[in-house]
Amino acid sequence: MDEGGRLGAGFGVVARAYAEHRPGYTGDAVGWVLEGAPGRRVLDLGAGTGKLTAALVELGVDVVAVEPDAAMLGELRRGLPGVRAFVGGAEEIPLPDGSVDVVVAGNAMHWFDMAVAGPEIARVLAPGGVLAGLWNVVDDSVDWVDGLAQVSGSAAIGPRDTPASWRVEAAGLQFPGFGEPEQAEFPHGQRRTAGSLVATLATRAGMLAMPDHERDATLNRIRAYLASRPETADGEFTLPMLTAVLRVTRRRVGGC
Repeated sequence: MDEGGRLGAGFGVVARAYAEHRPGYTGDAVGWVLEGAPGRRVLDLGAGTGKLTAALVELGVDVVAVEPDAAMLGELRRGLPGVRAFVGGAEEIPLPDGSVDVVVAGNAMHWFDMAVAGPEIARVLAPGGVLAGLWNVVDDSVDWVDGLAQVSGSAAIGPRDTPASWRVEAAGLQFPGFGEPEQAEFPHGQRRTAGSLVATLATRAGMLAMPDHERDATLNRIRAYLASRPETADGEFTLPMLTAVLRVTRRRVGGC
């Protein structure tokens, strides 16, 4: 198993915390993904506990969720009992050819082996269908958020977790069989307390992979920083974020 697989496998042990603390996705970002799609049949791939699935349900689309981790999928089924949900991964999707118009991945596409997943995603997409990755990133143009990123380290706020680092990562992704990638960013925010923000960061993949003593030291350092800042020391505050989106369209037969 590669590094991404080892880290990704750890999410199931914090499935309930992930469902409680991870942010959802803005309706504007999801609406932009759906623009120009040939229909409204949507696959949420690597759906986790259903954060993005819930946003799709709110927009009234026909959504099916696929997630490899049984514990994460259990949380999705508990929170969204009306959604069709299956165990599976991006490299082997349990759906028929051409059965969806849109494939989305919320904070998940970087786990996919795109050499295998790309053709598999193209298989389940209708001609002209849309593939989109959505990532929630913290807005480090805000001073205290930039300080949080510095204190937290790359295990908690790392690659793809700030706008600039996400743009670098997104620019390097390849999508054979799809058109030119489009990028967009949408303002977002999450109401947090110091305690719930620490709990959120504790669900990051890099934090889950840490030895216990290192993770505890990192979380204590984050707690001390939040207690030192007037923006976050007392009560609730809004964590400034962006939902960053990368969108590509499956080429039609003949490249048309």
